[in-house]
Amino acid sequence: MLAERGAVLVVGGTGFIGSAVVRELLTPSGGGARDVRVLARRPLPDWMTSAGARRIPADLLDPASLEGCCDGVGTVLHLASYVGRDRTQCEAVNERGTAALAAAARAAGTGRLLYVSTASVYGHGPHRGAAEGRLAAAPVSPASTSRLAAEAIVLDGGGIVLRPHLVYGPGDKWFVPTVCRLLRKVPVWADGGSARASLVGVRDLARVVAAFAERDWSGEHGGIHHVNHPRPVMFRTVVGQLCRHLGIAPPTSDLSRRAHRELTARVLPQLSAHQHALLTEDHWYDSNGVWARLGLTPGPGFAAGLVPGLPWYRRHLAGLHIV
Repeated sequence: MLAERGAVLVVGGTGFIGSAVVRELLTPSGGGARDVRVLARRPLPDWMTSAGARRIPADLLDPASLEGCCDGVGTVLHLASYVGRDRTQCEAVNERGTAALAAAARAAGTGRLLYVSTASVYGHGPHRGAAEGRLAAAPVSPASTSRLAAEAIVLDGGGIVLRPHLVYGPGDKWFVPTVCRLLRKVPVWADGGSARASLVGVRDLARVVAAFAERDWSGEHGGIHHVNHPRPVMFRTVVGQLCRHLGIAPPTSDLSRRAHRELTARVLPQLSAHQHALLTEDHWYDSNGVWARLGLTPGPGFAAGLVPGLPWYRRHLAGLHIV
């Protein structure tokens, strides 16, 4: 059932995931022509304003600026997170910023709040096929710890939390760039590239967010949903596709995961042990439920899903002198 038509406030709408969600909301397939508002510190890009999006000037770091931001809003889509290692910044943006946003929504009578979090709240793996509710959260970084706190705020108000794992597509500055940087610095397989991971294209994630924005939540308490393609992908496949499309030589030798980590720590020290594990150890989650609940197909998977983002990746990686 569709939700009552009303304004949608997108928080973080100029970011990687947020811009894909705004684009989806402004297309006919995503609801089209509805009142889309984007909470942002800076002016919106021309394509958003020309398509009808309206900027709400505010900042999660300034709770006072959020006063009235949800007036006339039926649904808040919270897609903004700080993912760096500064604990103070994590708490300010992810935890206190979310609390202030939720308070603004309550004050405006807005009962629909959706938050895009991360499967990294589960912490260390390996994780193999667990459904929602089967793994205890055990975050290992300030970013994941504060995002778990944000989840609790949203869930306490009956909202919905989405937990994607690794997201790829235009605007991705972590997953594919990190894999490519790792291939350049450590051109060796870790355990043959046998690790499997849950992946989701940013446009497919945006379709899920937009579908929840359209859905009638009345009578439903919110909950947690994994949002990934249902089929996990072996990293050997990920690397093969990236090497094929981006002109990177594939690894020709192999190390144990432990030896691979020791080598990586020496030549790429900025990659944490947990981040290395995300790329070399099983981290995949049962993600069938959300697609069935929303009546959506999950998209073509990584090999085909990567292709639309290749021009962006080539430009971005060239700027980083990786390809």
